Amino acid sequence: MDFFQLHPNIRIRIVTSFLTRAVGTMIFPFMAIYFAEKLGKGLAGILLLVTIIAQILTSFYGGYLADRYGRKIVMVYAQVALVMSFAVMCLANSPLLDSAWLTFAMMLLQSICNGMINPAADAMLIDVSTKENRTFMYSISYWSTNLSIAIGALFGGLFFASHRFTLFLLLTMISLITLMLLVFFVQETYHRQPDLTPTTNQPGILRGVWQNYVSVMGDRRFLLYSLGGLLFIALEFQTPNYVAVRLQQEFIPQHLSLFDWGSIEMTGIKVLSMMQMENTILVVCLSLLVTHVIKKYKDTVVLYSGVIMYTIGYTIISYSNTLWLIAAAMLVATIGELMHVPVRQSYLAEIVKDEARSSYMAVNGLVNQGAKALGALGISAGAFLSSEMMTVLLLLMGIVGLLLTRSVIVSLKREKNEKLREMATTLQT
Repeated sequence: MDFFQLHPNIRIRIVTSFLTRAVGTMIFPFMAIYFAEKLGKGLAGILLLVTIIAQILTSFYGGYLADRYGRKIVMVYAQVALVMSFAVMCLANSPLLDSAWLTFAMMLLQSICNGMINPAADAMLIDVSTKENRTFMYSISYWSTNLSIAIGALFGGLFFASHRFTLFLLLTMISLITLMLLVFFVQETYHRQPDLTPTTNQPGILRGVWQNYVSVMGDRRFLLYSLGGLLFIALEFQTPNYVAVRLQQEFIPQHLSLFDWGSIEMTGIKVLSMMQMENTILVVCLSLLVTHVIKKYKDTVVLYSGVIMYTIGYTIISYSNTLWLIAAAMLVATIGELMHVPVRQSYLAEIVKDEARSSYMAVNGLVNQGAKALGALGISAGAFLSSEMMTVLLLLMGIVGLLLTRSVIVSLKREKNEKLREMATTLQT
């Protein structure tokens, strides 16, 4: 299996996401600084929170529409609005105009558009992939995502303050190219069923959305699997939260020799930066190698082994103040991450129901938000609990997440075996 054997929709999505995310990362992580300077710190936080909430809410509506009328049509209309939002952002940061409020309005529109696009795009990837190539597809996507973020963070730090207009112009051009590819080359993967044709007996939009997500939230297997994923991801989000605070307070500065070039004093903050840099470099450099190695083993073996390594790595990081041990733990955690994330995504594609894939992916989008919330709560918990107790708590999170995931996979396999037995019985009779 190689990249060019994947469905054209998958290839286009990966390439356009890479380009959009690379340039977007040069801009949006720095918008908090922009709004704080232009409108004040207090208001900046509120405005950014509004954009996050808007994206979450519209993702539910986007998922509902994509499951009713098609993936492509939702993506096209949202992409048109996205191009417009970036074009106006470009104008609002040009030599002709400098408007923070217009920039915010368009950033809000951009968040709404992303909320509409993401569930449909995620469902489309499942539509055109197979069980055999999904792990590879998600591995490539994961690698390209991390590479684009690394590139964007590097160049954003260099050029955001001085070349903001140029970056917005570049983002507008890439979004326009994405729209052209979407319109002319991406194939529709969902076709509305006859019984979904609007009639006077159908519920209104709001009631329809409500009924749709009540059904999704009633899927116990999906909820348990999502909760397990939330606990995994929350371990990683402890690094920029609880672990960062702990290192700042507990890590004793030490000098790291750089051979003949002298030495550098490693403080808690520098250790945190080192870990984040190590994680990014390892993901970019090792993703394809790990993908090649793990394809020789069963998915369950890869998934469980990856989660165990991931949990052990971040548990050590949550407690250790030894530089080399922290670096080794991050290596173990990152390899575990590269092992379990693509396989976990592949199993998720099997769990979601075909007729409501976009809706399921919209709800699954809340996993990252929940993990971020647990990451933030880790700071508060660390204020009351000792480092040892926090380490035990994080270890338990990983163990519970693994047990939840395993229980779902076991039930999924049991259901498949029962269906096979039923088919065999039917054929014999």
